[in-house]
Amino acid sequence: MSPPRIKLSFGDVLSESFRIFFGNIPAFFHLVTIPWILSLLLRIGGAAVDDDSLPIVLAEKALDVVPTVMFMVAWMRFVLVGPHKVGRLPGLGWSVRESAFLVHLLKVGGIAFLLLGGFVLAVGTIDPAMLGGGAPIDPDMARREALAAPFGTGFMISALLALRVSFGLAATAVDIPFAPRQSWAFSRGNGWTIVGLLFIIFFASAIATMVAALFPLGLARGLGAYNAATVIAWTAAILVSYAGAGVAATAQAVIFRRLTGWRDGAPSTLEKVA
Repeated sequence: MSPPRIKLSFGDVLSESFRIFFGNIPAFFHLVTIPWILSLLLRIGGAAVDDDSLPIVLAEKALDVVPTVMFMVAWMRFVLVGPHKVGRLPGLGWSVRESAFLVHLLKVGGIAFLLLGGFVLAVGTIDPAMLGGGAPIDPDMARREALAAPFGTGFMISALLALRVSFGLAATAVDIPFAPRQSWAFSRGNGWTIVGLLFIIFFASAIATMVAALFPLGLARGLGAYNAATVIAWTAAILVSYAGAGVAATAQAVIFRRLTGWRDGAPSTLEKVA
């Protein structure tokens, strides 16, 4: 059975996603509080162990997937089936649904995550002084750049593919069996629209997170509270990054609903689409 061909409107999906998210800010704070705290504790713990160690940073990011998945599942369910069917507050436990979501996430973006990790480890720490125009070429730096190039290219390609099929995560959040190949089939004719939508949301989220970290950091350090400034900056930045994830999850849920026609309680034929 072939999926129906539906043309997505870039502006309509983007405006609906922002409208749903910002129209439910109290629900966002209710669902994000515990994952937000867990992510903050992971950041503090990683800094306490070794803030400059790349393996520690990568391990921290990998562990941070757990509270992020908890929030994403709950928020997607909120968007698709309403507040009364969200279930347990995210962060109070780990469910079978969250395990299925994590497995689906690894299928969608696992290769991209591995390539990004390989890129970071290959590049390592680069001295900014070596980037000057008059600086002699460091053979070790040149070797690392040559080693990292394939990782970087592979990451960009796999990330674009992952963005295109990532809306299928919404199906897992509402207990619908779904595979990346089905996401690919349903997204035919809308691939670049989906990629562009999610790229803009994630890019805007990254900029907002950076601003959220730098503003309180500069303000608190101006008052001489250096340690407090760092914690405040992390707290604000993590919250904003979760807000960005919320907008992205909303867009993925909206795309899933529009392309598949799925509605809670209605008969579904999604599993028949290859």
